[in-house]
Amino acid sequence: MFNHSKAFSGFSVNDLQKAKEFYQQVLELDVTEASEGLVLHPDKGSRIFIYPKPNHQPATFTILNFPVDNIDEAVAQLGRKGVKFLQYGGDIQTDEKGVFREQNIAWFEDPAGNILSVLEEKK
Repeated sequence: MFNHSKAFSGFSVNDLQKAKEFYQQVLELDVTEASEGLVLHPDKGSRIFIYPKPNHQPATFTILNFPVDNIDEAVAQLGRKGVKFLQYGGDIQTDEKGVFREQNIAWFEDPAGNILSVLEEKK
């Protein structure tokens, strides 16, 4: 039924302008304005819709993952742009840089509190 559908995901933010600045300037993604929000274009074929929601509540899980070639380089580059990485303990204990080394993943938040990650893809 949906085999040939160009599905896309979306999520809310509480401040569309802050979201646009963050995704465009910090994460360096192509961002276009849509009639009711923003569209992220992480690559040529996919899109992610961001819409404003005054009573926005950030999800308690990762909503968007960005695969990277080198986790340490990605964390350092984002850190230079002011991104603060989340620190976790227990089963997903992160190191001082915020990286969970078992899976080479690091989590951070956008301005609306949505959880994002960078993760090193295994080759």
